[in-house]
Amino acid sequence: MSNAVEARGLVKHYKEVVALDGLDLEVPEGTILGLLGPNGAGKTTAVSILTTLLVPDEGTAVVAGVDVLKDPKEVRKVIGLSGQYAAVDENLTGFENLDMIGRLYHLGRQRSRERSRELLERFDLADAGDRPVKTYSGGMRRRLDLAGALVAKPPVLFLDEPTTGLDPRSRVELWGVISELVSSGTTLLLTTQYLEEADRLADDIVVIDHGREIAHGTADELKTRVGGERIEVTLAEAVEVELARSILTQFAVGEIQIDERSRQLVVPISGGAAVLTQALRRMDEGGLHVLDVGLRRPTLDDVFLTLTGHVAEPEEMGEDDGSDSELVKVSR
Repeated sequence: MSNAVEARGLVKHYKEVVALDGLDLEVPEGTILGLLGPNGAGKTTAVSILTTLLVPDEGTAVVAGVDVLKDPKEVRKVIGLSGQYAAVDENLTGFENLDMIGRLYHLGRQRSRERSRELLERFDLADAGDRPVKTYSGGMRRRLDLAGALVAKPPVLFLDEPTTGLDPRSRVELWGVISELVSSGTTLLLTTQYLEEADRLADDIVVIDHGREIAHGTADELKTRVGGERIEVTLAEAVEVELARSILTQFAVGEIQIDERSRQLVVPISGGAAVLTQALRRMDEGGLHVLDVGLRRPTLDDVFLTLTGHVAEPEEMGEDDGSDSELVKVSR
């Protein structure tokens, strides 16, 4: 399988700020790469370079077989980009927004109009297509923005924080659209701070910090990297915590964490469901009153915390890497 996106040694400075520090990326055709990292990691800078909005200080990049630095005009013909905030004209209707994009891509009057109606239907915006976008909800605007990125049927799509600000229902709906696109052959590079989003969508994940890759693998591989499974036990009585600790110590492969207030114990284990079954039997024999118990694998939140030192938080425009956010907005 060949790579639809390939970058080598990308470096970008903003005065004294190092936004990218030798970043390599590969996205095989027909797959989704999730690019994760804390605020300021360089995610938006990487996307901006790959979509010809910025020029790197060092490094090379090829998208859909086209050199990004040597032929940026040709690259723009084969990519779609949806940024952190919907880049739509509020005074135009949904149809007019899409039709305008089609004209800019030189699709011609008839084809632009046909494509606009197709996309309005596909993104469940047909009934609102002739209304001004200023009457749209946030979820509708995000869907329209994604539709705009697809007008020219690009083989490679870049989504920078595509579900920022959406309610859970709208986010799930957009995930469905994204999955459908990739199943039809589109290649996607996705930046996100919603770790559930990367877990659900990405075939491969690169975690970056300070402009460098700090981890790379599938969601399962990254979860395994931070440490195995855990038994979580919640007791009915606080007085039973010490007894529970003594019983569960024999199953633990690391330090048992105890929250006295919630009467919860977290026990790192190795052996999965078989060990959980044994632990349940011993707790029952010991007369413990268990309210809740479960076997838990690490989440991407655990991965993110372990690798970067803090939890993921949604970014604000312009905070990603110290770049001039106005330049990015105007260029787009």
